[in-house]
Amino acid sequence: SGPSWAGPNPLSPEPVRFRDRSLSRKRRWNNLFRSLDRKLSRRSYRSPASSSSLPLRFDLQFHVLVEEFSSIVQLCDAFFKLVFLDDWAPRSRGFWSRHRRKILISLGVLGSGYLVYKLYESHSRRLSELERQLDGARRVDELIKNRLQAHFENIQRVSDTTTLPYAMHYLRSRISEDLDLSHLTEKLMQGKGQSSVLYGKEKLELWDRLKILSFTRTAASLWSMTVLCLYVRVQVNILGRQLYLEIARGSENSLSLDEIDSFSRHAQQDFLATADYLATYGINSLIMNMQNAAMEVLKDKQLKEPFSMLQLRETMIQILKMFMNTSESNYWIHYLMPDNVNDYKQQMAMSASGFDDSSVLMDATKLEQLLFETHAVLSSPDFANVLEISLKKAVDILIEDIGIHVGGTSSLGIPLAKLLPQITRLSLPLLDEPSSNKFLQAIRSLSEVELFYTLLYANMPTVS
Repeated sequence: SGPSWAGPNPLSPEPVRFRDRSLSRKRRWNNLFRSLDRKLSRRSYRSPASSSSLPLRFDLQFHVLVEEFSSIVQLCDAFFKLVFLDDWAPRSRGFWSRHRRKILISLGVLGSGYLVYKLYESHSRRLSELERQLDGARRVDELIKNRLQAHFENIQRVSDTTTLPYAMHYLRSRISEDLDLSHLTEKLMQGKGQSSVLYGKEKLELWDRLKILSFTRTAASLWSMTVLCLYVRVQVNILGRQLYLEIARGSENSLSLDEIDSFSRHAQQDFLATADYLATYGINSLIMNMQNAAMEVLKDKQLKEPFSMLQLRETMIQILKMFMNTSESNYWIHYLMPDNVNDYKQQMAMSASGFDDSSVLMDATKLEQLLFETHAVLSSPDFANVLEISLKKAVDILIEDIGIHVGGTSSLGIPLAKLLPQITRLSLPLLDEPSSNKFLQAIRSLSEVELFYTLLYANMPTVS
């Protein structure tokens, strides 16, 4: 058996058992690392910054973080068991047994801090993403506003420099032609010195007709100027509102102004062209009804009756009110706008050379929508109030000018026959060019008018 001092035999099975334990320990370390690799490979770490989708919801992110924390705790527990409970660290087993709770609490605190940090990081990324989206929305909104402002200013410029001046000029020529009083004044001048009874009756009839037509001409000019000014402003605001909606829809598809087919250029031009409808189609009915109103109000007014400026003002306002209340409510809107869009488009197609009939049919629906919105605005109580205020303002300026020319400061008044020439003469300045028309400029500067159009543009009802 050999001496006892010789020591263990190198060929004894003990070293083999030691090598087996070493291999077992390596195998356990490898299993631990493989387990860690599997857990990490199964976890889908996806960065919101590199992902095209939006950040995960808060509850899903919290669930993922809790799973990560649990896995870390399990791996740490396995690690400490492997390190401190193995054969080569007998003293560590006592240390682990004594301080296991403290170590786990420390790990829990560290894990909680890690969890809070991940939540904060996720929240920060989400806030950054929202800020980027808001910045993009603000840039798009600013682009829409700039494009809208440029196009709206173009419409306003066309309206002020072309549409309204042309409509005023055409209206002035029609009223001057249809209410020409020169033949009456010539007959009265030719009859001077004749004292026959027959001519006396004819003279009274001529004076009475001159009285009616003088008030009719001035009242028709004043009403047409006021309503046409307000109507064109309504058109501009409706077009501006429609442009805003169309550009907002087109911006979602990155369309330019020229690529917005739903808002046709033909429909826009035809809508502005309806400012000529009054002078082209509605003037005859307007003059007839205004003349009937003047006859009703002036039937008891004698030519020799003294008129003060206050009486003249009340007479003019009575004529306008009676005209506005003729027939059904808001009947006067038919003087300004066509009733049938298709008939109106056909009339325009026949009057315009080289007009494409297909575009006429294509734009009729859009034009009908614009006219429907305009009719809704003109028939509203707010517009009726603005129109009444504007008419009274124009009458005040007119009476003031008449008083300056005839010296109407006398409390006794002036015979009506002496006022007729001034009443007739001032009917033409009412329809002057917009740039030099003090009546039109006074109406535009009214605070009620400015407030009405501000609210109109902001609260325009849309038609489906």
